[in-house]
Amino acid sequence: MTVSFLGDQMLTLKRLFATGIAAGLSLFVASSAFAQAASTLETVKKRGHVICGVNVGLGGFSLPDSQGKWAGLDIDMCNAVAAAVLGDATKAKYVPLSAQQRFLALQSGEIDVLLRNSTITLQRDAGLGIQYSGINFYDGQAFLVSKKLGVKGLAELAGATICVAQGTTHEFNMASWFRARKLQIKTVVFESQDVMYEAFFGGRCDAMTQDSSALASAMATRGKQADYAILPELISKEPLGPFVRRGDDVWNAVVRWSLFAMLEAEERGITKDNVEEQLKSTDATVQRLLGVTPGNGKALQLEENWAYNIIKQVGNYSESFERNVGMGSPLKLARGTNALWTNGGLMYPIPLR
Repeated sequence: MTVSFLGDQMLTLKRLFATGIAAGLSLFVASSAFAQAASTLETVKKRGHVICGVNVGLGGFSLPDSQGKWAGLDIDMCNAVAAAVLGDATKAKYVPLSAQQRFLALQSGEIDVLLRNSTITLQRDAGLGIQYSGINFYDGQAFLVSKKLGVKGLAELAGATICVAQGTTHEFNMASWFRARKLQIKTVVFESQDVMYEAFFGGRCDAMTQDSSALASAMATRGKQADYAILPELISKEPLGPFVRRGDDVWNAVVRWSLFAMLEAEERGITKDNVEEQLKSTDATVQRLLGVTPGNGKALQLEENWAYNIIKQVGNYSESFERNVGMGSPLKLARGTNALWTNGGLMYPIPLR
């Protein structure tokens, strides 16, 4: 009995030892993988430019002009990251991606950050090996119809044919909404956003569904505001924002705080035009934001004037919003939920300290 007991104990110890080695090796491999994943910041610094995945063409968010110059809310966010990391907002490159391509491009390392008006959801954030880095636009799913159709509300679309893009949250949201109300619809699914637009404005569908801002963009860029209308109901919450690879904590912080810097600048009334003068401010928060008081740059592994460079070269959040999607743009969207928290909106910059 004693010999058997000792033998069993020795066997158990050997198994525990082997398990410990295996666990140690697993931890080492995981740590190595994390170290590799966390190298994006250094990669960007060495490369000399940021690579952003963007929409193939969505006015107000990411759209090239006739000269190939990109502009939009998401483009500004990409440029802000370039200004923060490299001190130059022009050191950014844009990779146009379809809805189906976008997450794979980020996962594979083809791009550094995804800025493609992408909705943040639990399964995307937790199940794809990626994570979101803040919300730069609060939106909701809506429906666009021709005014000739005479439809005033969603329930009137029973039996209608509706255009929707593949690889988006819109398919599921739409099906769920109509199913819950026992209303029948016909859907036409398109792989390409541009092909969907052509089909809808060509009369193939009675309605088209997307984020409300995207529908406004589709109308504005085609001069269709007089003939089409967005129905008043929103059937979902669509918080849009940048994504980075999961585990890339340093890079995630850089992207996230670049957005917060733009929001903080708006809250403090700091603009492209007055940021130079604000360097003389005696306000402690402003001094930290602009790098007069050091510390934030070191924490992000950036130069202390990283936020100053964003504001000087790109502007604060309000400046970006207004010129791209606000009243100074063809879309003419109201701030609404995208206003600062002090003005009744949801935009709330986390303290930069």
